[in-house]
Amino acid sequence: MWKKIKRLFVIKTKFEAFLITYALATGAVRRGQHYLVEYPGWGGKLLFLAVTGAVFMAGAKMIEAIDLNRIYSSEY
Repeated sequence: MWKKIKRLFVIKTKFEAFLITYALATGAVRRGQHYLVEYPGWGGKLLFLAVTGAVFMAGAKMIEAIDLNRIYSSEY
């Protein structure tokens, strides 16, 4: 039973990674909009770029990990 629950939290396909990246990006943009209001000027814009940039770097790492997992699982 624990294996079935554990499988829910494993990202297996690129589509799942894209969905997670989209959800994270939606939250990051919301947070970035809050930063733009809270810190007007360059500070808010830099924080907005930092939050959204971090999400897309994490998304790229997830997709890369899926590709690497396919390569290594096919070798063995």
